[in-house]
Amino acid sequence: MVTAEIGQLPVEAARAGDPVAWDTLFRRYQLPLYAYVCELVHDEQASRDIVQEAFINAARYIGRLREDAKFGSWLFGIAHQKCIQHWRRQRPQAVPIDELAERLPAADDSPSDWLIRQEQEEQFVNCLNRLSPPHRAVLLLHFLEDFSLAEISEITGTEIGTVKSRIHFAKRALRQLLEQMP
Repeated sequence: MVTAEIGQLPVEAARAGDPVAWDTLFRRYQLPLYAYVCELVHDEQASRDIVQEAFINAARYIGRLREDAKFGSWLFGIAHQKCIQHWRRQRPQAVPIDELAERLPAADDSPSDWLIRQEQEEQFVNCLNRLSPPHRAVLLLHFLEDFSLAEISEITGTEIGTVKSRIHFAKRALRQLLEQMP
């Protein structure tokens, strides 16, 4: 969960310009933020750039953050806006299906079990990628990053009712896509 250990995060020290505090915040949020952005833009280099831009903007505008405990959702909100800017710069095109990283099977997995699991994961990712970016974003934020509805509302800049609606319709669309799979 991204919002865990908020009380222990050195947001006030980062606001004061402490490089050790910024390093702590960077280490805490770099990977979850990258995973979220990568799932949205499907481009590793663009994802790295967006995460870097999000941290640069966070450092530049941390004085505007009113509640230190909301640093995580605030940072994800910055990254979310950067993703939207990225999409606007892109020509409309089909979202490419990411190839799953090749993983070695666990020692207790039979080759057929491993292949079946890999195929199921690939089908799920394929279906997830077929959702619209706003629907995919709310599912990832809610189920993968474990943000609350209120935090997702802040991150995406939408009303809580819209977040609930998007989650509902995204889950229904994902279920329908999975049911259509052979």
